[in-house]
Amino acid sequence: MGPREALAIAQEQGLDLIEVAPTSVPPVCRIIDYGRYKYEQRKREKDQGKPHRGSEMKTVRIRPSTDDHDMATKANIARKFLQQKRKVKLNMMFRGREQAYQELAARKLMRMAESLKDVSAIERRPSVDGRTMVMILTPLGD
Repeated sequence: MGPREALAIAQEQGLDLIEVAPTSVPPVCRIIDYGRYKYEQRKREKDQGKPHRGSEMKTVRIRPSTDDHDMATKANIARKFLQQKRKVKLNMMFRGREQAYQELAARKLMRMAESLKDVSAIERRPSVDGRTMVMILTPLGD
């Protein structure tokens, strides 16, 4: 079909004639609504830029001196994230002499993981990374 015929058909239908592959012989064209095409293309690009919800990781920060009641509150926060199918990174931060009590801090993290075992599994056990001890919990069912 010639370009004039294709343009006439597109105008008849109230659509646009778009050249898809200009380098091919003969050039390939489409009859589409160009405004809608551009809108869908922008929407696709926007969706590609978003992080996937399942891979998002949330962080809960704790200190070795955090009290039991506050630990329960932090556990409830972590529970909400895990129920939303998000991974949780527990950061135990040390200051000064607190670094001498890393065993106590590790036990505290393990106690929190034990309280969350109905909704999570331990992906990474407590490990020291500089002045922080890190533990990662992953939601069950993944």
